[in-house]
Amino acid sequence: MRQVRFAFQPLYSLHTGGVVAVEALARPASGGVTDLLGSALRRGRLVEVDVGLAARAVLDEAPHATLLPLHINVTALTAAAPKTALQPLFDALAESGRRPREIVLEVGPPFHGIAPGALLPGLARLGELGFRLAFDGLGAGDLPLNLLADSPVDMVKMDRTSLRRLPEDPATVALVESLVHFTARTDLRLVATGIETEDQLNTVRQLGIRIVQGNLFAPARRNMVSTGTITLATPDAQLGPASFTPVGNPTVKDFLRPATTLPAGATCEEVRAVLVDNDAPTGIVGIDDEGRPQWSIDRTRFLLAVTGRFGYALHANRPAERLADAPHVIRHGAGALELLDLVADADWDRTADDVVVIDDLGRCHGVVLVHEVVRGMAEAKIEEAAALNPLTRLPGSDAVARNVDRRIAAGQPLVVGWLDVDSFKKVNDTVGFAAGDDLIRALGRTLTDLAGALGGVTVSHVGGDDFLIACDIDKITTVADHVLDTEWIAEGMPVTISLATLVCAGSTVSSYREISRLLAPLKKYAKSITGSSWVNSWPGTDRIEVLRGLSPDNRPEQRPAS
Repeated sequence: MRQVRFAFQPLYSLHTGGVVAVEALARPASGGVTDLLGSALRRGRLVEVDVGLAARAVLDEAPHATLLPLHINVTALTAAAPKTALQPLFDALAESGRRPREIVLEVGPPFHGIAPGALLPGLARLGELGFRLAFDGLGAGDLPLNLLADSPVDMVKMDRTSLRRLPEDPATVALVESLVHFTARTDLRLVATGIETEDQLNTVRQLGIRIVQGNLFAPARRNMVSTGTITLATPDAQLGPASFTPVGNPTVKDFLRPATTLPAGATCEEVRAVLVDNDAPTGIVGIDDEGRPQWSIDRTRFLLAVTGRFGYALHANRPAERLADAPHVIRHGAGALELLDLVADADWDRTADDVVVIDDLGRCHGVVLVHEVVRGMAEAKIEEAAALNPLTRLPGSDAVARNVDRRIAAGQPLVVGWLDVDSFKKVNDTVGFAAGDDLIRALGRTLTDLAGALGGVTVSHVGGDDFLIACDIDKITTVADHVLDTEWIAEGMPVTISLATLVCAGSTVSSYREISRLLAPLKKYAKSITGSSWVNSWPGTDRIEVLRGLSPDNRPEQRPAS
């Protein structure tokens, strides 16, 4: 196993454009990892070799100081093995400072020959030990569907051999659609692996997959460059396609401060002198000759260590690194929420440490103070609360406008819908304003609950009986069915609802303003249909599709837009 090296390949979120994890890929000196494991299986040493590779992956990744979950591949037989067989992996975690909850064990084939009575308890045991679990190779291995349904995993990875047939093969498209539906119903995360073309990327996006991996973004290589929050193999030091650049406010750039830095070889006395002579620095970053952060010192913890009894004598002329910690780092284009997630996952005694912001080459770009980010986010929430509609507590149209413009800028397909109550004035005139207010509150609560349950759905109350919805393409049917199948009644008076939607993908629209202009005549047509209605269209086409409601001759209707 000494001849085995590891390459590291990132997993990307299509929501944020950021790296969400990194996978360790074994690279034997000759042959492939399947050959190595096959040989171990024939010699009766599969679990021993498999666990040894997992331990090596942890140790090989440790020098890169990643702050992201590390994915490690193991066989199903290893997952079913007793805890004692995993001791080399636990030893490696202890040596590297990693915790089990930072590791995702990707359980892969072969599954045949392993009784569910052994594998299911083994998976449960791994979960109890703190590991997160995933199934790997779905579509190319022998993973039983009942095991997929019964196992305590939180992620499923589709094999690249299936996804290579996208987008031309209708059967593969249908298969992915069914998996998206299954994972959404079971709160699993579905990952598309082996993405190598823009067409494949656009297809999985449209089908609702939100985590991707493949050579389109970063070929796994041994010679790595530092990018983002982790040292990764990436082409031209870029974080994937330009469309992955996160768009939205606030970002860490909004809170960036100059960093106080010293050479990585500085002594404790040099650090003390800087901190004593200057009140401003909350910490110091040790950087190498290329400006990359190597360690981080918190002002309070350091001064307590060196000013205590015998502290100066013990530390003064010693390397400052002995009292330092591994730096918390984040890429310069990250969002503020991403930073708060990073801090929330840190050790409790380091949640207030400065976070070092790095550029695409891993060089120190400045620091961010966590309390300033928290205060800034709180102020943003206060401003947002002031804009809420007092009746439904939903935000105004600005919320959907920002969401829509962000998705368009990131090249993400979406649906924008305009929903309102038919003849709402008649409701107020007939049963009173109070009943009308109750109806609007109930509709607002329903939309709020749907947005919370589904995720990826933004709702605005733009006034009166009008609501705007922006969501992923795979979510709109659930939203529409739930709202339109509900019997809405105001003080005994039946009420119908009209919904107009616009499916926007690619570069068919350029802004929220353009979408709002296209929705106006579409909503007018929806309200001309008897009963609760749903009409849908696409930018750049005259076609209108009637998905709910009856035309005057009592048949579902499709007609060109006027």
